[in-house]
Amino acid sequence: MKILLLGEYSRLHNSLKEGLTALGHKVIIVGTGDNFKKFDTDYSIYPKLFNDYWFLRKFKNLIYKLTGYNLEETEKGYRFNKLLPKLRGFDHIQLINSDAVESQPKHALKLYKKLLNQNRQMSLLICGDDTPIIKYCLSGNLKYSILTPYLEKRAPESDFTYSLKYLRPAYKKLFEWVKNNSACLVTSDLDYEVPMKAMGYKTNFIPNPINTDTITYNQPDITDKIVIFLGINRLSYVKKGINFFEESLTIIQEKYRDKVEIIITENVPYNEYIKLYDRAHILLDQTYGYDQGYNALEAMAKGKVVFTGAEAEFSQQYNLTERVAINALPDTKAIVNELSYLIENPNEIKAISLRARAFIEKEHNYIKIAEKYLKAWK
Repeated sequence: MKILLLGEYSRLHNSLKEGLTALGHKVIIVGTGDNFKKFDTDYSIYPKLFNDYWFLRKFKNLIYKLTGYNLEETEKGYRFNKLLPKLRGFDHIQLINSDAVESQPKHALKLYKKLLNQNRQMSLLICGDDTPIIKYCLSGNLKYSILTPYLEKRAPESDFTYSLKYLRPAYKKLFEWVKNNSACLVTSDLDYEVPMKAMGYKTNFIPNPINTDTITYNQPDITDKIVIFLGINRLSYVKKGINFFEESLTIIQEKYRDKVEIIITENVPYNEYIKLYDRAHILLDQTYGYDQGYNALEAMAKGKVVFTGAEAEFSQQYNLTERVAINALPDTKAIVNELSYLIENPNEIKAISLRARAFIEKEHNYIKIAEKYLKAWK
């Protein structure tokens, strides 16, 4: 098959491409690289004019401030439109979300129609913010979600601009068109599967693909200090509950001054990020999740003990009786208690590390996951 993967926010599509390629399929990825993360793409629609040239960036910001019009989105749409002659003859197209082109919704809809007219079929992957996910998070039916700080008025609405845009009429219309013209809907983890099922959508639950052939497992070697890593993305700081990790690390640093080393980074490219946490024994990911996202899974494959989403629903889904990750609650005291236990019981770090790698190999093997995608698309 000839397959087009549109959009990339976490390396999910790159890993899926590796699995599909191993199975003999030809795969092309189109995307922006997701700003500072700089993920690999085959064709880029990165808005370099309005991002890389300071005078045009200032002009873009001025226009947005005065009118609310985003020239960066226009440039992405323009660059995608220029690519369309090359994007024909695909057996399947997968959009990473309904806003995969990241242009204005009306423009994106026209681009999608052109794209679908010159290709066979498409599907929609739900692996992040999208119209039904945000709608369900606002319903209050979850004990917590990425919008909990918004609902509890602990953060300004401006911190949730990206998420809340999916409830605007134009984005709702875009989602409905994509959904109605998709051969299937795929969810990547329980944070999306649970809301979609609760809202009555028919979905294919397919875990994130992780290429364990290229990720080396490093068994924790704790001879001196326990290294704790926190990588901060300012754009998702509030939604991931990073403040709870920062508060916890302040306490841990004081409590175990001679036993821990803490590494904190901010907004670094993906390839640099994964190198920075190589020395770490513990990685702090997010607090508002039920399941693990791509970053957490990749760190688990490396043998890190990851503080992330690992709720009861997750354990039930995979029939787990022992922990493969730490369920990080949006609660500073709870995080401090979990960190303290690991620091005082380093053998538990080694045990969880081994189980984490085994879990990834069993449930997230990139070739087996690619096969599940092919089955869902057919």
